[in-house]
Amino acid sequence: MTALSKKIQAEYIEHFKAHEEENRRGALRIEENYKNSNFWDGERFFSHGIHIPKTYEEKTIKHFQEIVTMTYGIVTKVIRAYLEQPEYRKLFPFSKELEELILVPNGYDSLLPIACFDIFYDEDTEDFKFCEINTDGTSGMNEYTQNDRFYKDNYTHQYMKKKYDLRSFELFESWIDCFMGLYGTYDKRIEKPQVAIVDFLDKALLGDFEGFAKRFEKRGIPCRICDIRDLRYDGSSLSAADGYRIDAIYRRAVTTDIMEDFDRVQPLIQAVTDRNIFMAGSFCTQIPHNKWLFYLLHREETYKLLSEEEIAFVEKHIPKTFLLADGQCDRGLILNDKDGYLLKPLDSYGCAGLYAGVECSGQEWQRAVDACWGKDYICQEYCKQYRTLNADFLFGDGKVHPFINMTRLFVYNGVFAGVYGRFAQGDTITTGKNERMAPAYVIGKC
Repeated sequence: MTALSKKIQAEYIEHFKAHEEENRRGALRIEENYKNSNFWDGERFFSHGIHIPKTYEEKTIKHFQEIVTMTYGIVTKVIRAYLEQPEYRKLFPFSKELEELILVPNGYDSLLPIACFDIFYDEDTEDFKFCEINTDGTSGMNEYTQNDRFYKDNYTHQYMKKKYDLRSFELFESWIDCFMGLYGTYDKRIEKPQVAIVDFLDKALLGDFEGFAKRFEKRGIPCRICDIRDLRYDGSSLSAADGYRIDAIYRRAVTTDIMEDFDRVQPLIQAVTDRNIFMAGSFCTQIPHNKWLFYLLHREETYKLLSEEEIAFVEKHIPKTFLLADGQCDRGLILNDKDGYLLKPLDSYGCAGLYAGVECSGQEWQRAVDACWGKDYICQEYCKQYRTLNADFLFGDGKVHPFINMTRLFVYNGVFAGVYGRFAQGDTITTGKNERMAPAYVIGKC
């Protein structure tokens, strides 16, 4: 952490403690805002905020930009090698059906239109390790934007915002700019396209979708939110169930869900296969989304694709990853050093099926390893968690506690677009359970 960022974080805590009652009253107003927003469905909250946001100097923002540029360059080399080199392709665990979809040319100038890079960033040393890469299901834009708006009632933040000219990130319009820019390179583009945001809507974060749809429409670009299972295809064009013509898709449905419901999404599959739809992103984005990527990045076959600088980056920042199976890793070592490892499903999202040795007893870890062995799980080294002080009035006790930090970097076609903070008490962050979220801000003045 830069000296100024550390000073500001300490000042946040000091001001918060000195004005606890004002902050408590503000938190009650924020809770009402939550209940009147798309964070609340009448029974539960989809987002859980925290009181003290992240603040970064321009120097740190530049570092995030450098991380994004380096990582994006490495990832696109891997994607390109998969598309062009049959022998390299054999290293991946994809089904024949998925491989065929990945190899369909997308018709526009990007291999990875949108992603988020989740990293464990040590603000004291500026070192970091990757947690994971998400692609088409990249979310959080609405969380960031709404929480930034709700912070108007955060007493301490308003004081600090004025004092240090804290500036937020814009994550909606910038993605629409990127999306439409890519559509402009599409080989079958038309002058006035109609857009659809597509997902399994029973699994979707509708706040993101509604935010994007509203902004597309405001620009004069027709946009619908569609369930991927309700699309129709006549052999030349794709449409929604009511006949709405679809020329361009913003795909939020993750590939895992698509492949699991393959028969019910055939209209989309056929339109993609026939190259009759623009879809951001195409199925080649599954290459970095799958957690197998971290294992392959450390293989000699991948090193041959990379520069010396990129290899050094991988060795320093990508956690060692192995398939949890016979002949792939040392079972005894994993059992005897439980605090040094995590178990993750090979292809999942939302922290489903995650086991952290540091959170398990010896017997619990033994049972987890036994249950996951040979079941499409990876074993990954556990990365040191950076901790900062924070407080949670909405969903906690309102007292100051240490929270582990994760830094999410939004990436729009290889360009750093913004950052938000994820937090938790404990040793791991679990989506939908102990995860807390706060916007990040750029410090404008000392």
